Amino acid sequence: MVSPTRTGSRRPPLRGPMHAFWKAGLVALGLTVIGTTGCSKSRSRDQDDDDDDDDPAPAQQAAAVACSLSGPSVDAHWTDTIPAAPTAAPPLRIVTDLALPGAASRFDYQSLEPASGRLFISHMGAGQLVVFDVRAAKVIGNLDGFSTVTGVLAVPAEHRVYASAAGDHAVVVVDDSTLRIMARVPGPRFPDGIAYAPTERRVFASDESGRRDFVIDATTNTVVAQIELGGEAGNTQYDADSHCVIVAVQTANQLAIIDPATSTIVRRITLDKAVRHPHGVYVDAPNRLAFIAGEESGTLGVLDLRTLQLRQVLPVGSDPDVLAFDPALGRLYVAAESGVVAVFDERDRSLVQLGWYRAPKAHSVAVDPATHRVYLPLANVGGRPILRVLVASDSR
Repeated sequence: MVSPTRTGSRRPPLRGPMHAFWKAGLVALGLTVIGTTGCSKSRSRDQDDDDDDDDPAPAQQAAAVACSLSGPSVDAHWTDTIPAAPTAAPPLRIVTDLALPGAASRFDYQSLEPASGRLFISHMGAGQLVVFDVRAAKVIGNLDGFSTVTGVLAVPAEHRVYASAAGDHAVVVVDDSTLRIMARVPGPRFPDGIAYAPTERRVFASDESGRRDFVIDATTNTVVAQIELGGEAGNTQYDADSHCVIVAVQTANQLAIIDPATSTIVRRITLDKAVRHPHGVYVDAPNRLAFIAGEESGTLGVLDLRTLQLRQVLPVGSDPDVLAFDPALGRLYVAAESGVVAVFDERDRSLVQLGWYRAPKAHSVAVDPATHRVYLPLANVGGRPILRVLVASDSR
């Protein structure tokens, strides 16, 4: 996501050199991770002294597939108008509010592991990783050792969870069954969003203020590459259809396309200023769309990954951050620092506005496609943190 405090939100509205300085100094959110020199081959010195039996069985590594989005740089234009914000309430109803552990402080990214039903929630202000069982509807773990935790990603193929501990300038590797910390991969200034390329078994972490994407070998927990982005890193996503990694380069107003096999940028897409300072990204691979949240413009760009042009630009809440998509329902949620969750329906490769849901500082959102339940961790409701559970009221 982004940086830490702005009255409990991620960062003050500073831009340019002061913005970069502030973010690097606070070291709070960030995209993903790092760990250049100094890491051992199979397990770093910072790792627990656990038996090798705790390690997952090696996954089968398929032959590398070239990133199919490679090519010359392009400009994604937008010349149409941006529609007005919706006035209708979205089709969402509250199921329950559940107490969360820790201080009444900022949350960040979430990641759901569908098979186990475990939802990993970054409690950034508390420096903890909360583990919530969506089936039992209860907290089953609250892990310490994640200073200023921002990005988090569950990777069932590796039996691991990766979390960006921005306060420690490291990516933390957790065993997804025992919930024990297995490794700390040091290096990034401000790690934030995280993606995983399954064929290469590589983890990509954006280093926001470090202006790089760090590439971690999931088999050894070591950094194998650092990719200079030419601007501050926003979120990092993997596109399963093109076999590419897509990174928002927010201060350049671009998307960088990375070939995970070579860890090199193979194309740049410059976005129209209608989508300004791109940070949050979600890739709908089957429909060949990328949804891109412009922090400064308060807009959502819908990029056609076939033509590399903007299909739509739509209004969202001020300072949008996290995106979540329910593929079974075709429902997109865009959560903003302003406390607005914009809800969209995807129809025929376009988005239809359904309404805005409001909750205090609801800038983080996750969704369970099996139940269509939506999860909003809220930092301070009546002096305590809660997890608000909603459900799409028009789902069956």
